[in-house]
Amino acid sequence: MCTAIRFSDNNGLMYFGRNLDWSSSYGEHAVIVPTGYQPKSPFGAISAVKHAVIGMGIIQENAPLYFDCANDAGLAVAGLNFPGYTCYAPEPVEGRTNIAAYEFPFWITACFESVDQVEGALKNALIVDKPINDRYPSSMLHWIIGDAKRSIVVEHGLQGPSVFPNHLDVLANQPGFAWHAENVRNYLNVTPDDPSPLTWGNAELTAYGSGGGMRGLPGDYYSPSRFVRAAYLNAHYPQQATETGNVSRLLHTLGGVAMADGAARMADGAFERTIYTSGFSARTLTYYYADYDNPAIRSVSLADHETGGEELISVSL
Repeated sequence: MCTAIRFSDNNGLMYFGRNLDWSSSYGEHAVIVPTGYQPKSPFGAISAVKHAVIGMGIIQENAPLYFDCANDAGLAVAGLNFPGYTCYAPEPVEGRTNIAAYEFPFWITACFESVDQVEGALKNALIVDKPINDRYPSSMLHWIIGDAKRSIVVEHGLQGPSVFPNHLDVLANQPGFAWHAENVRNYLNVTPDDPSPLTWGNAELTAYGSGGGMRGLPGDYYSPSRFVRAAYLNAHYPQQATETGNVSRLLHTLGGVAMADGAARMADGAFERTIYTSGFSARTLTYYYADYDNPAIRSVSLADHETGGEELISVSL
């Protein structure tokens, strides 16, 4: 399970982040792909790295497998678990842009600089069930993609990708995004304001204090509940003027939907928890990160690394 959000600051610059929720770590770390790196795209979807990329992932077969990433143009993407709904193409199709499932986030950030460009390219794209090796089968995902102006959600069926405008700038897990966006309408009554005093007969009833208007906002870790709660928090957090304020906003909002160990058991008996929380600032091209056992915020900036080289850069956080 996972949750992701996007927003822009008062200068129109994007901040984008996610929680990765699971029972164990994958050994993930920050990975930077410089523009001189030669991609090993199995169907030729990525011919060259047009934009330097930074994000969280692992490296297999000298290729980046990103959970979430962003580029030097301020475009970001995060993949969230979506089993039971995702259906990739079993084989490439001639005449389409065929993208291996594992390289989809990298394809977006290496090749494009805006959501508009991605949306246009997706009209002829197909995501193929092509694992990078036997150890890592294709993950069943859907994706939130954002830039300074807006975000979209991409979900993939046998006929190809479906693209949804994401005016809420939030994504969680199953069911599909269209269902989540409709379900939010069940919470029109939720507000940051205190309820006004009411009179019942001869009794005047007043709220205990702040938060009374939030009654009914779901507090569990179920995917529909996390979507609603993240959408509410993201929509009502006051705009911030500084990098520190916006990173704080990003991490506090995601903290409002983070999962604590021992509260939600998975089908295999393990407990799910928020393995890491990450965020990207398009303002400074910096990637921020905190994990379950070490909540201290660490960061990696593209400006601090050689982004024109040929070798993948692994950064321990």
